[in-house]
This record gives sequence, C-alpha cells and structure tokens, in this order.
Amino acid sequence: MMAYFLGAVPIGLLIARRCGHPDIRKEGSGNIGATNVARVVGKKAGITTLIGDILKGALPVLGAMWLMGTNTLEKQFWTALVGLASFLGHIFPIYLKFRGGKGIATATGVFFVLCPLAVLFNLFIFLFVVWRFRYVSLGSLSAAAAMPLLLFILSDKKIYAILSIFIAIIIFHRHQDNIRRLLVGEENRL
Repeated sequence: MMAYFLGAVPIGLLIARRCGHPDIRKEGSGNIGATNVARVVGKKAGITTLIGDILKGALPVLGAMWLMGTNTLEKQFWTALVGLASFLGHIFPIYLKFRGGKGIATATGVFFVLCPLAVLFNLFIFLFVVWRFRYVSLGSLSAAAAMPLLLFILSDKKIYAILSIFIAIIIFHRHQDNIRRLLVGEENRL
C-alpha cells in the first residue's frame, strides 16, 4: 500500500509548479513525466523529474528486499508485487484522479533494483533507438519490449521477468497515442 502511495506522488507536476508552471498537464504533451517536463520547463527540471520518478520505483523495492530478502519464490513474489504497486501508483495516482504518467522511469527504478544488469543493457537499447530514430517514445517502447527477454536471460528470478511482461503491456497501452503518431509520422522528434 505504501509503495502505491509513494509511486502516486506526481514528481513532474510538483517540480513544474515550483518552476512557475501551475499545471504541466495543460502544457506540451500533457504528460507529467520527465520528457514533457524537460520540453516545457527545461532540461534541469526534466532530469530532476526523471531521477524522482526512478526513485519512486526503486525505493519501495529496496525496502521490500531489505525487509524480506528474495531467497524464496514467495519473497520474490511479494517484492515484485511491491514494484508493481509503485509502478501502478505512477500510472494511476490517487492524487491526480488516477491520470498519471506513462511509467518508463518508475519501471526503470523497479527493475534497476531487481536486476541492474538488465537495466544497463536496456539503457543501451533505449539510447541507440533514440539516437538512431530521434523518438523518445520509440526508445521507451523498445526498452519496455526488451525488458522481459533481458530478465529471462539475465536473472535467475523468473517472477521478475513475468512482472516485466505485465509492466510492458501497461506501458504499451499508455503509449497508444504515441504509437498512432509514430505510425503516421506525426510524433515529436527529440
């Protein structure tokens, strides 16, 4: 429960307000995530949002692992559930009438704690796609699609790979508008 409420804290909205933008949801793409905050408010605010959103995913999972460990399948399941709760908090925040971000940074935080090596490889995938095609959304979707495979290969805790499949499905759902714009060539380039 605490993981959900931490995940639901709208970091981008709070940072944008502090920088003189009362409601980032009414500017740019309307998203509360780091990309929109960077485009509307500036790079420093975008980076701060990115770090905050990553921490929202990482800290609850770190706490769960510290309290329970991960030496049994049951403990791995509960740790994965904590990560999912934090991620869902970001996607469906109670503080914003359940209309939140797209979840990439928060998912990154979750998986960075669960399997840092998979996140490192995925970072290269994300950066390559963004560098090659100049679309952050395409990089994000590529990373979401790659994470289950990376976790199946790099982690002995297969429940985390199953978690990443659920998270990837939600990320793709949250990026429906981006996918439509990509298909017709109207998506904003970096």
